[in-house]
Amino acid sequence: MKIGIVCYPTFGGSGVVATELGKALAAQGHMIHFITYSQPVRLDEFNANIVFHEVLVSEYALFQYEPYEVVLTSKMVDVAKHEGLDLLHVHYAIPHASAAFMAKQILKEEGIDLPVITTLHGTDITLVGKDPSFEPVISFSITHSDVVTAVSESLKADTYKHFRTKKDIKVIPNFVNLEKYKPSENGCTRLNFASKEEKILIHISNFRKVKRVDDVVKIFQKVRTKVKSKLILVGDGPERYATEQLCRQLGVYDDVRFVGKLKNVEDILCAADLFLLPSEHESFGLAALESMAAGTPVVSSNTGGIPEVNIHGETGYLANVGDVDAMAEFSIRILNDENLLQQMSVESRKRAALFSMENILPMYLDVYNSLLKK
Repeated sequence: MKIGIVCYPTFGGSGVVATELGKALAAQGHMIHFITYSQPVRLDEFNANIVFHEVLVSEYALFQYEPYEVVLTSKMVDVAKHEGLDLLHVHYAIPHASAAFMAKQILKEEGIDLPVITTLHGTDITLVGKDPSFEPVISFSITHSDVVTAVSESLKADTYKHFRTKKDIKVIPNFVNLEKYKPSENGCTRLNFASKEEKILIHISNFRKVKRVDDVVKIFQKVRTKVKSKLILVGDGPERYATEQLCRQLGVYDDVRFVGKLKNVEDILCAADLFLLPSEHESFGLAALESMAAGTPVVSSNTGGIPEVNIHGETGYLANVGDVDAMAEFSIRILNDENLLQQMSVESRKRAALFSMENILPMYLDVYNSLLKK
């Protein structure tokens, strides 16, 4: 198959999943055409079955804002026509689904029927999409996609709650490449971050308010009174400075490492004992799944799709959003009990295996093949 994939090229979950999906499809011999405004961060190696098409927006004095959606539509049409795409898979509703609809209509005028699959990832529905000014366009785009998928049952329910659509939505969860997180015989870099007697807690996010990184720091402050430990914070974003300031105010800054954005989080997850995810909302929780693939238990909030990934009492613990005391208590319980830590580590890896690429990729292929048979 020749498949066009439209996504954001950033470190966010939707871009990561879209890129890894394309790479997995290319490994099976399919020809993948990525269409976006810059090279995806996870598209970091040459593959003869992958082509990147950059969407370039020219600056005109007439426009106060660059017309990205229009240029994206034109690029979709161009790639579909000249590369002979069999289908187009767009990730994240805004503006990709609406641009895909326009591209589909333009191609139809030229006698080309291009099936469109839209995958909903989270904040396109639960945050940005709830803005009333976007609702008519998103509802229309979802309804007129040939197939719509969502990454969790929670996100599927949110979509029906917030948008006027009766479109059937198929849940295909996010996935992880277990081989990337397989324990290495060479061990890991724990001693770069902590001494042998210290435990390591870790958090990975884009440092937006919804991630509640301040809660991560408050949890760590409580944990370190009971457990010798260090905290690693991976990522960057608007709350980075405030988080650094909070670390200084709480007197924990010297035990916290800010490492910034990382393309290959598996290189650092292998060093961690516990992953913290106290988010206000997560439609899936890809970072939690990646940590579980590395055998790292998770203490998280119980919101959105997280309970579909992190199982309370098995792979970690769940608590209400903002309940720092409970999350700290659960963290201390795990870190102070080596047997419990090892048991949860094993169960985390087992749970992550259910979301392996080998299990999830066939679900997408079934959708593709069913569309092409129509």
